[in-house]
Amino acid sequence: MTQKKIPMRQCIGCQTSRPKKELVRIVRAPTGEISIDSVGKKPGRGAYLCPDPACLAKAQKKKALERSFEQAIPAEVYEALAAQLAAAGKEGADAET
Repeated sequence: MTQKKIPMRQCIGCQTSRPKKELVRIVRAPTGEISIDSVGKKPGRGAYLCPDPACLAKAQKKKALERSFEQAIPAEVYEALAAQLAAAGKEGADAET
């Protein structure tokens, strides 16, 4: 039996390639709203990040989200993303224990 291909994506913060399911998708909706896509099916332009606040900080410093979404990202959006990543990380840690 052939092994199913695992889709790989690159983190915009640390530039490492990982399986798509290990990364968090951040999406810019057609309306311009930026949010975390927990399901991976929201419509819009997507970018992938490791579920690590340090990768979000690197992406913010390099302006990687601005380049990916081709628009300016306000500081409030970065703060909201950091809070959502922390909450998602906490849920993942609780599920493992």
